[in-house]
Amino acid sequence: MNTAEMTAKIAAGHGFLAALDQSGGSTPKALKGYGIEEGAWLDDAGMYALIQAMRARIITSPVFTGDKVIGAILFERTMDSQIDGRPAPAVLADRGVVPFIKIDKGLEDEANGVQLMKPMPGLDDLLARAAKLGMFGTKERSVVNLANREGIAAIVAQQVEVGQQVLGHGLVPILEPETNIKSAERAQCDEILTDELRKALDAMPGDAKVMLKLSLPAHAGQYDALIAHPRVLKVVALSGGYNRHDACVELAKNKGMIASFSRALLEDLRFQMTDAEFDKALGEAIDEIYDASVNKTA
Repeated sequence: MNTAEMTAKIAAGHGFLAALDQSGGSTPKALKGYGIEEGAWLDDAGMYALIQAMRARIITSPVFTGDKVIGAILFERTMDSQIDGRPAPAVLADRGVVPFIKIDKGLEDEANGVQLMKPMPGLDDLLARAAKLGMFGTKERSVVNLANREGIAAIVAQQVEVGQQVLGHGLVPILEPETNIKSAERAQCDEILTDELRKALDAMPGDAKVMLKLSLPAHAGQYDALIAHPRVLKVVALSGGYNRHDACVELAKNKGMIASFSRALLEDLRFQMTDAEFDKALGEAIDEIYDASVNKTA
């Protein structure tokens, strides 16, 4: 797929994005969910080898194709890796899956009710490498915990600033200001975030499009104005701690929003499964998430 074909595929939204971008801090938990306990590796290299094997098993599964999985978000190590002797981004593209890369380096401590992204030294070099490898876009995450407009405005400003840097390399940024779904002020957070994002999108120079990755809203339809915004290619949803069934129920209430799930996609997969068992479980998860992404409830 070339860039124009990838853009059209994401814009059409006939499917969802698989988030396969667990980083160093979340990898042990992801491996435990996969049936591999801590102590099964000696060092970071061993840990990353195990998570990479899991990702390769998912990507090469016969049920993981662009028919329903239209995009996949990778960790930097996975982007730089090879699967069956070929670069991982090329393997995805050949399967009809648009490749993205996670670029953030984790979160700052909370201030003004939010957690900004940590500095990203060497980001231009990473973006140049990603573009050369055929990546379509990036994903960068920060977190909103409280309905503090000053903090939320700062998060949006940082997201847009990084997004402009990504656009400068010919890549499409997924801006991810996640709302903590356990926040007592969740609905107010959604409202302020929607307002601040709309203002920032209106003020963006040029005409390049971005994507948004947002928490499933407290109230269905909260993000309708963002979904319809001319500067937004697609709005995708993170599962945010919901299990797959509940995440899909909530997603189906929001027209125009598709999934970008991680834990909700992987929750039934285990290292010990035979290939047939693994493919069946993955296929059932893909079908359920696809259905919630494209078939909406009233």
